[in-house]
Amino acid sequence: MHLREDTVSSELIFDGKVVKLYKDEARLEDGSVVSRELIKHPGGVCVVPIDQEGNVYLVKQFRYPFKTQLIEIPAGKLEYGEDPEQCGLRELKEEAGAECDRFDYLGKLYPTVAYDSEIIYMYLARDLSFGERDLDDDEFLDVFKVPFEKAVEMVMSGEILDSKTQLAILKAKMMIESEKK
Repeated sequence: MHLREDTVSSELIFDGKVVKLYKDEARLEDGSVVSRELIKHPGGVCVVPIDQEGNVYLVKQFRYPFKTQLIEIPAGKLEYGEDPEQCGLRELKEEAGAECDRFDYLGKLYPTVAYDSEIIYMYLARDLSFGERDLDDDEFLDVFKVPFEKAVEMVMSGEILDSKTQLAILKAKMMIESEKK
């Protein structure tokens, strides 16, 4: 079959808290067999929270792989089998201390298609109310708000580098603009 690879063998190399690393052998359409490294990840969610005044709530946190602080929207890892919408609502409350009356699905994102099975589900939260945050024990982040259009500018200028944040903000912008028509 054209544009297909069939798994011949799969060996678990590393079984971590967040990811599992496999070394696979795959048969290509011409019959040859190649090695593939695959990271299996339970997936995640991200939420663009916009308040009634048109501000978006962002988080700043240290990201170990890049050894720097990044600006992101509230987000988190799914538990295996967890409903993405429920996870998104939980992460919104945990990281931003917010609940919402309107929660719209923006789609899903495959962030690293060559070697990672992660899928990120994106949402837009509106009609927000705020209470206490409930961060995980190993989670340290600052929450701040900016006008939504400023967040769009931050994406376009390269100030926001995180892919899920970039895409979700731009998709939210398109959704909001289409509702105005």
